[in-house]
Amino acid sequence: MKTILEAIDVKKIYKVGRVEVPALRGVSLKMREGEFISIMGPSGCGKSTLLHILGGLTHPSEGKVIVDGEEISSAKDAARTDIRRRKIGFVFQRYNLLPTLSAQGNLDIAREIFKNGRAHDEHTKEILELLGLDHKTKHKPSEMSGGEQQRVAIARAVINRPAILLADEPTGNLDSENSQAVLSLLQELNRTLNQSIIMITHNPEAAAVANRLVQMRDGRIISYEHDLSWNAREDKIYI
Repeated sequence: MKTILEAIDVKKIYKVGRVEVPALRGVSLKMREGEFISIMGPSGCGKSTLLHILGGLTHPSEGKVIVDGEEISSAKDAARTDIRRRKIGFVFQRYNLLPTLSAQGNLDIAREIFKNGRAHDEHTKEILELLGLDHKTKHKPSEMSGGEQQRVAIARAVINRPAILLADEPTGNLDSENSQAVLSLLQELNRTLNQSIIMITHNPEAAAVANRLVQMRDGRIISYEHDLSWNAREDKIYI
């Protein structure tokens, strides 16, 4: 099974005046293509910092991150931006849609940014149908519910077939009904398109939709669980 992401002894230290504050204390993680991993832990445990480093939004203080065969952690800004553009999709708690554009317009912007043609019309249609958005393409964000806006944000993140989808508390702004709908859609993307997903959450019910659970505390991974169907695919699984 192909390794799609690997983090090796990643550390992150922030300086507050003369004081050093460790956010990550040596995190290692290996993810295979097609996995859906939840990273769970209390506020301040370092899970969002880890996600930002895995996505190339932040440099680690020490350690290495490799995304689909390319090291992103030590790359210069332009190279890191290029890797993010080609290989990583992001979904955040805030939907971050452009308010003056329709759902289709928001997707078209994402397609334009990624210029190698992989996000063709048939794939776009498949994504819209899978996420139940094919009848919402002309609606602006103000004309959609929070759940619908988050579905557009997910569609935008995967429209260019990224190697990895990183989701940071994607249900944090949603009620329970819409939260379950969004989580079900992430599962469907994973099953139907074999989309590799890492999701950050503090909610055990949300974390349970993944096929692998990683728990963090105080900047470290303290435990992890594997789905038995994944254990059957390899003799050895490790993080």
